[in-house]
Amino acid sequence: MQTRAPTIVREIMSRDCYRVTANTSITTLAKGLALHRLPGVPVVDDNDNLIGFISEQDVLGKLLQSAYLNDEAPLVKELMRNEVLSVSPTKSITDLAQEMLGQKPKVYPVTEQGRLCGIVTRRDVLTAILRMRHN
Repeated sequence: MQTRAPTIVREIMSRDCYRVTANTSITTLAKGLALHRLPGVPVVDDNDNLIGFISEQDVLGKLLQSAYLNDEAPLVKELMRNEVLSVSPTKSITDLAQEMLGQKPKVYPVTEQGRLCGIVTRRDVLTAILRMRHN
């Protein structure tokens, strides 16, 4: 029996996703990015409201500088981006794929009423489109 191909973001998003707060050190963040194999993560407040985004690229230079100078690593809030492209869990996968053609993020936070409920990656969307083609 063939399964139905996913059609909306909720069906392909990762719900239990790695996230950080503004007060996380970039050293802790870098370890988490490596462990979870993510190019970037959402930044949330204590209520899981999305307040920013931070990527490997955002922290690489500062982490290198911190290691070289043996300084204390800065916090996420010093480097995070406050304007974040996020998507709704009810967004169509094909609509998101179209948006991804013009936007560069590799990871999109998925939010409902400003609250983080997961992430979706370009790889998730590619996999879903392949499943759509083969069903």
